[in-house]
Amino acid sequence: MSKNMSKYLRSNAMLHQTSCVGTPKQNVISGCKNHDLLQKTHIIMLSMNVPKDFWSYGVFTIAYLVNHLPSRVLEFKSPLEFLQDKIPDISHIKVFGCTCFMHLSATHRDKLDPKARKCIFLGYSTTQKGYCDTLLKLYMSRDV
Repeated sequence: MSKNMSKYLRSNAMLHQTSCVGTPKQNVISGCKNHDLLQKTHIIMLSMNVPKDFWSYGVFTIAYLVNHLPSRVLEFKSPLEFLQDKIPDISHIKVFGCTCFMHLSATHRDKLDPKARKCIFLGYSTTQKGYCDTLLKLYMSRDV
């Protein structure tokens, strides 16, 4: 663990404990959460026939949804609402693996070229709004 991370944790009054090597029983809570994330990822990928090469996008999408949607454990507040004390906007939520069409701006096409590219939705970007993909190349776009 880096010195910067240790300093950050101390400055925010966080207790950080590491487990002993080779003792997975000490990581029960994180192990259960990882298992839960992978089970949900497995379900969305199989239901939408997304190739397993994109499993990391599935895990990220599930984590994103878990953080944005209400939880019974948190009295039906989302983790983000619990931390930020405001209800997160979920109007942008889309179905993982669904077909979408990304608009191609006039600068990226000729007059007779298609105005959209067929893609599949693989999740949410942490740096930009809009996220789209084909199986050959990743595209980020808000015009989907």
